[in-house]
Amino acid sequence: MTRPDDSKRWPRWVYGQGEEPDYRFTFANERTYLAWIRTSLALLAAGVALDVVELSVKPSVQHALTLVFVGLSLFSAVAAWLRWAKSERAMRRAEPLPSHGFSALVTLVLVVTALLLAVSL
Repeated sequence: MTRPDDSKRWPRWVYGQGEEPDYRFTFANERTYLAWIRTSLALLAAGVALDVVELSVKPSVQHALTLVFVGLSLFSAVAAWLRWAKSERAMRRAEPLPSHGFSALVTLVLVVTALLLAVSL
């Protein structure tokens, strides 16, 4: 089995570290990354839906909720990539996986947003 040429792989701060991990763990890390990307797309769709559907809430509240969903979508996409990269680097270095607090932040923002929408209806 040939070892991949790490000098051609990006990002260098991830692939320039340690040893190639077990493929199963790499694929699991990629599946987690793709799950976060799906979450990001769902949040973006929710933001677009909130923008085009007329609800019985104040327009300012609806606009604010739209911005929250779109902003959370952007945050989730960036956080997904950072999470993937940090986990891949930790696996390559045979270190414990890093803690990621953004899932708790996303959950908190979604709960607050849902409560705000429920109160506004």
